Amino acid sequence: MDTSSLLLITMATPLVACLLIAVLPLKLPRAVFEAIHVVSIAVTFLASLFIVASVFAGAGSVEVIDVWFQVDALSAVFLGLVSTVVLLTGLCSVSYIRFDSREGRLDASQVKRFYAFFSLFVFTMLLVVTSNNVIMMWVAIEATTLSTVFLVGSYNTKISLEAAWKYLIVCTAGVAFGLYGTLLVYANAADIMADPHQAVFWTSLVPYAAQFDSALIRIAFVFAAIGFGTKAGLFPMHTWMPDAYSQAPSPLSGLMSGALAKCAMLVLIRFYILAVQAVGPEFPQTVMLILGAASIVFSAFALFSQSDLKRKLAYSSCENIGIVALCLGFGGPLGIAAALLHCIFHGLAKALMFCLSGNVAMKFKTSNLEKIGGIVQVAPVTAVLLGAGLFALSGFPPFALFLSEVLTVISGIYAGYLWLVIPICLALTVVIAAFSLVFLRSVLGKAPDSVKKKDVGALMIVPEMVFIALLLWFGIALPAPVISGVGSATAIVMQEDASHLYEIPVLGEVLYAADAATQPIE
Repeated sequence: MDTSSLLLITMATPLVACLLIAVLPLKLPRAVFEAIHVVSIAVTFLASLFIVASVFAGAGSVEVIDVWFQVDALSAVFLGLVSTVVLLTGLCSVSYIRFDSREGRLDASQVKRFYAFFSLFVFTMLLVVTSNNVIMMWVAIEATTLSTVFLVGSYNTKISLEAAWKYLIVCTAGVAFGLYGTLLVYANAADIMADPHQAVFWTSLVPYAAQFDSALIRIAFVFAAIGFGTKAGLFPMHTWMPDAYSQAPSPLSGLMSGALAKCAMLVLIRFYILAVQAVGPEFPQTVMLILGAASIVFSAFALFSQSDLKRKLAYSSCENIGIVALCLGFGGPLGIAAALLHCIFHGLAKALMFCLSGNVAMKFKTSNLEKIGGIVQVAPVTAVLLGAGLFALSGFPPFALFLSEVLTVISGIYAGYLWLVIPICLALTVVIAAFSLVFLRSVLGKAPDSVKKKDVGALMIVPEMVFIALLLWFGIALPAPVISGVGSATAIVMQEDASHLYEIPVLGEVLYAADAATQPIE
């Protein structure tokens, strides 16, 4: 089977699963819906993994339906992340939804609805990362909102429904700016290109970007930054995140932070590429620097002041998306590579942490940190994983985020932004302090007498162990295919030949090491 067929299977599987779950009668056992859910995420992961491996191995881009859908090295980075986070959070969700069902928080119809919309959500994210049509990119981003709003309001409580409505209103209003930016780019391109019908395809737009009207592209990029930045959770468009993430089922929060936010950043990167080609790097980099720095500084202090674990993690998401934007602002191959690596590493770490917050909620019946203590006494495996996750998210070695954050600092210094790197590093120490307090008080504190000493089931623990293993693996010995894939993706963003990246200090040494690791031993 060729990769084009596999791409169709990847995209069709979650949509078929959604429709199948929706039409099956409610009286069927819950295990039927769980089985469809597990098979769907497993097939999606395996097919995506094969496609990503083929693209990273140098097979070129994969296209289906003419050029409407395409996976190049850049989208392959995000396809691999999305499919991995979907698989692991999807497995965790089975155990978590069972628990909510036993506790009476979800009835049979709500369980069925959760699995149907989960699959629909996966389908819309796959549309985002594979679409080569800029209008379709926007439609897919908007579709992720419509599919997840029902999941955010899964519990039908007053506070969860309020969070769902806030999420819907803020994201819909914000993403409308993305539509304005998209239409400005399309209209400008249609006036320039010989075949206006090609103006909707991103790969057709890039060669003509230098001919675009500079004033229009500046406006379009600001609109895109506001619109897709809202979905990603950049400050000050982040206001929906703490409410939505704290009220959604924990594995879903992990999927939204770990995968959905990165999908929005991918679309923003696509517009960033066009803007750099059209008006030069200074303007788009300045916009990204402002949004990134503001997100990091604001979120660091907001995170410190939160008493709810999931709200802390929500502000941490805003902070880390800010790091990605900051890297784009630093620019250059080092900055771009750091941004892509941080997307991968943070996606894995944040999905892990939200799933672990589900473990804590299952044990303590709350995510209020003032009522949580002594996790190590009542759930020792969860405590070890949570401690490791907190250190990983804080950027400590040997976890992967240490690598991407060090690259962020190096890229900032290399680009001449030492004056900005220093306050950003100080803000990140506030994040470290906040997570250290969580570890000392909640993981190592005194456990309430009312909490039974028994850890959550293996269906939650095993996927979380896989997350930790990946973060350690990528932090200690980043696989050569990932390095070379990120190098190829960086070349797409820079619109340069990948071979030129070997001449860049630091990044060149890393790529040479990756090449050496892939050579057979004679």
